[in-house]
Amino acid sequence: MQYHLNLAHLYGDLLNTYSDIGNILVLKYYAKQMDTDIDVQIVSLDDDFDPDKFDFALFGGGQDYEQTIVSKDLPNKAAAIKKFINDDKPMLAVCGGYQLLGQYYIGADGKKIPGVGALPHRTETQINNRFIGNIRIKNEETGEEYHGFENHNGVTFLGEGERPLGKVIEGHGNNGQDGSEGAIYKNVFGTYFHGPVLARNGNLAKRFLLLALKKKYPDADFSQQEALEIKPTY
Repeated sequence: MQYHLNLAHLYGDLLNTYSDIGNILVLKYYAKQMDTDIDVQIVSLDDDFDPDKFDFALFGGGQDYEQTIVSKDLPNKAAAIKKFINDDKPMLAVCGGYQLLGQYYIGADGKKIPGVGALPHRTETQINNRFIGNIRIKNEETGEEYHGFENHNGVTFLGEGERPLGKVIEGHGNNGQDGSEGAIYKNVFGTYFHGPVLARNGNLAKRFLLLALKKKYPDADFSQQEALEIKPTY
């Protein structure tokens, strides 16, 4: 059977600094091996976001300037984004997208950028410091390790109902204090991994795709897709 998924690339024309196109290419690569094709649509400023139209979403990252522009449009999409998340549909949010899903983000200039408030975390700023370098984490639910590169001034603190994407083995993570990196909330995956994250972590791409497939096709047998072997690419 051939499956089909619709992917919303939120603000993909503005927030595409951290290899979001690469993440989409990786998703299409593994989806093909899982008998699935993907249609991608950019949902940008002033566009309507219909949460019932899409099966999963990618919310990428950018600089403070682009995030400020996006933050002004987010109230128009807030209800739709919250419905999408509360319907347990999968979303991958990278860096700026991860920050903007939360309550607020303090930029490098000290200005407070409001988030959509869909997730309970908040992001503060560091003075004259950035977290830069290779990072390795372990997801406590699956035992999988994820490898990546971080480069962020923001320090994020998780809120009620959120759990880390992984515990830091090497690197700084969300805030350099509590050993957490990223966040999982329902079927949302937030992370500071750049690179793109899915190119180095095919196991996470597979997990993401399976969530979307099982949500859309609840009666299908995905044992073959679950058995797909993902070889390390780091």
